[in-house]
Amino acid sequence: MQLQTNFDIPPYPTPINYDKTIVTVGSCFSTVIGNKLLERKFEVLNNPFGTIFNPLSLFTLLQKSIAGQNLPHEMVIGFQGRYLHYGCHSEISASSKTGLLNKIQQAIEKTALALSHASHLIITMGTTYVYEHLQFNQTVANCHKQPAKLFKKRSLDILEMRSAFEALATPLIAINPNLNIILTVSPVRHIKDGIPENQYSKSLLRVFCHELETFFKNVSYFPSYEIMLDELRDYRFYKEDMIHPSSQAEQYIWEKFSKSFLTNDTQKTVLRIEEIIRSLSHKPFNPSGESHQAFLKNLLQKMEQMTPKIDFTSEVNFVKSQILS
Repeated sequence: MQLQTNFDIPPYPTPINYDKTIVTVGSCFSTVIGNKLLERKFEVLNNPFGTIFNPLSLFTLLQKSIAGQNLPHEMVIGFQGRYLHYGCHSEISASSKTGLLNKIQQAIEKTALALSHASHLIITMGTTYVYEHLQFNQTVANCHKQPAKLFKKRSLDILEMRSAFEALATPLIAINPNLNIILTVSPVRHIKDGIPENQYSKSLLRVFCHELETFFKNVSYFPSYEIMLDELRDYRFYKEDMIHPSSQAEQYIWEKFSKSFLTNDTQKTVLRIEEIIRSLSHKPFNPSGESHQAFLKNLLQKMEQMTPKIDFTSEVNFVKSQILS
């Protein structure tokens, strides 16, 4: 009995291996993929400005990073004892305005440096709905729980998103002509906008991604949204909020990503690393027992046999500290 609608994802023409550097930006699903890559010892700059849902704010941040421009000082606000910027997620905060601007500047510099030598940029877009600050007449990346009367809500259209991407593409190609861009539409449901509105927004993003993939040779699309919607068509694959994919769904989508975007040799290395990660989380019944000590020595040998480019230094030191003399 067939209980799923499955579809094949063709192999990516410029696959990822351990010689590559990856930058992830965008919605929380970018962070999920970035964390999966980091856990498996890839070199990743993971969502440096925090979760950014709409493509306009996202492209603006990347463009400013390449140009080395800090964000407008006047868009800093104080809220509940912390300073935040309307251009970033609330996880980018500080106890002073100067501290916040310094933190943002550091993120800009790290992003520019990473983009200049990265092999892949993964962009996940969550929604076309944006909020424009009425006083500043600018789109914000996050409202930071400020009063609704300060903002006007609207949806981006495809032409506006396309223009924003084209403005980013020119400086991006100039600093790194070999950069490959992987687009995906976030599988996270933005139901606070309304169910029909969420579908409208996701549809616009999907058409937008298709246009970019068609007109830019270095742009590809990964169907995380379609996997969630069709292959995992069941509420049991969502967390309790019925909005975010469950850890099981995230793992399923990650495995699909791996098969399509990682080289065969890299996939084999990832499996070995995942085995080591599972072993590291093992809780011994008797830490000083002969059986567990042999287990630790075997684990240490597996890590030390990994190629030097895959850094297990902290894990090796931890295991060594558990082995009795």
